[in-house]
Amino acid sequence: MSETGDDDSGTAPNPFLPSPDDLQHWASVMTRAQQMMLEYALGQAQDDADARPLFDPAKWLDTPATEIWAAQTSKMWEQGVAFWSSLATLQPPFAPSPAEDAPKDRRFSDPEWTANPAFALIRQTYGLLSEQLLATTRQVAGLDDAARAKLEFAAKNMAEALSPTNLALTNPEVIKRAVETRGESLLKGLKHMLSDLSRGQLSHVDPDAFEVGVNIATTPGKVIHETDLYQLIHYAPTTKEVFTVPLVIFPPWINRFYILDLNPAKSFVKWATEQGLSVFMVSWKSADETMKDVVWDDYVAAQVDAIDTIRDLLDVPHVHAIGYCVAGTTLAATLAMLAAKGEADKVKSATFFTAQVDFEFAGELKLFVDDNYLALLQQLSAPGYLDGRYMAATFNSLRGRDLIWNYVVSNYLLGNDYPPFDLLYWNGDTTNLPAKWHRQYLVDLYRDNRLVIPNSLSVCGTPIDLRKIKTPTYIQAGREDHIAPLASVWRLMDHLSGPKTFLLAGSGHIAGVVNPPAAGKYQYWTGDNSAPTLAEFEASATETKGSWWPHWIGWIAEQDARKIPAKGARIPGKGKKKAIEDAPGRYVKQR
Repeated sequence: MSETGDDDSGTAPNPFLPSPDDLQHWASVMTRAQQMMLEYALGQAQDDADARPLFDPAKWLDTPATEIWAAQTSKMWEQGVAFWSSLATLQPPFAPSPAEDAPKDRRFSDPEWTANPAFALIRQTYGLLSEQLLATTRQVAGLDDAARAKLEFAAKNMAEALSPTNLALTNPEVIKRAVETRGESLLKGLKHMLSDLSRGQLSHVDPDAFEVGVNIATTPGKVIHETDLYQLIHYAPTTKEVFTVPLVIFPPWINRFYILDLNPAKSFVKWATEQGLSVFMVSWKSADETMKDVVWDDYVAAQVDAIDTIRDLLDVPHVHAIGYCVAGTTLAATLAMLAAKGEADKVKSATFFTAQVDFEFAGELKLFVDDNYLALLQQLSAPGYLDGRYMAATFNSLRGRDLIWNYVVSNYLLGNDYPPFDLLYWNGDTTNLPAKWHRQYLVDLYRDNRLVIPNSLSVCGTPIDLRKIKTPTYIQAGREDHIAPLASVWRLMDHLSGPKTFLLAGSGHIAGVVNPPAAGKYQYWTGDNSAPTLAEFEASATETKGSWWPHWIGWIAEQDARKIPAKGARIPGKGKKKAIEDAPGRYVKQR
């Protein structure tokens, strides 16, 4: 071997083959891998023999439409075989050139995908087959819109799963990393994979990197009220004076509340206190067997209870309320019920973060409300609640390339260290859902769209009609939101009767909301709030760089700008509601 690292023949070592000197180390790696898998298998054998798998994708796709699709795809594979056969007439070297106008795909960013003839061929073949798969799906005849959408969703996910980047033997970056590390990267990836299999969940971040209340969800406050369904947190004021009207935030119980309090730099809660708001946050309890009979009425009643608790504590007639995602949908029902009972003045203003009330354009999540999926949910929810990992798998599948396969490659194949990313930690901190509520939500709202039909639904014994809501509302939507699509959120403008302000934020369901001013990221659009359609609103809209939070606090001040000294009951635990424990409380830590 020469001093430059070349072998004696002057030929550079092959980056895809281990050197003879490393073979003994590779043998050691294989032995350790076998030991890890044996220990995992023994651990699994000690678990409950009746434990069911995390999810059964086959049942999601068990429909007559998939049978038609399976027959049609045989044509695609015939074309693929013909393509490969045609290569037999070509003389090496053969290096297919990607189309110049092909869109950038960061999965194939490694130079070997274009410079190396073998990998270039693999990439081109995959592109051909995946494009044909999607095209064949779109051409299947005899399908209604719902069946076609479901079929295209399945085809897209299958194409992403079959990417050669997802396999160690067809990913040049993985092979080179394995050679460079003498197999240690594969061993580390195996450790990550076995750990995830034990947890029943794909990890996006080191689960030990954060601790709630220590380095995440740290804004000072006290839990001052508690029920079997939620805890109410009162955050400490940071200004000498505070707005007379307090703010209560209802986060979605599908996730943990601290998406709005990730760290001091990103925290909407901390920022809101710095603007002079008395901030209260609801922390929902993760469902267990004791919540098997919880339904939507219980969440509406909890919102009213929180509102009344704050009004009584601070001796104020009303509150500002924020509802995020599903809690925003519920807030609309709460407002409609209060209006029907003549109690609408309990809420001074309502803000909706990426919330829907009309589910006609609810996007790909509507694919999960057919009879097969509902039957699967019933099986998975046998204890009376749905394990949050199932819901996490569903949401991840909506962006499979980014939230599933990207991490399969990084964590398992490349053996990369997990990033210390608070948002990813939150994303993996799953919450269980009450089974009855979940089915009711999917059937009554997503499938049957009953919330926008006047008096079709009753909550807490009161028929509700969204048209009776005259509370001033601030409606925020994300331009790239795949959970609550922009067109769906806009429908709030059609069903509420009070003064409405619509704001379109850059990015999606999370980053479009959690965008602190100091970050200087994204943008937002404001326009004609009387525009009859979303298209006309967008045509009138003006873009502003940066966070929309300052625009919102300006709107809040327009509702009522009066302030009072931050003392007495405005200090957590100093009023008639004594502190139960420090924020963030017990409920957010329960699994």
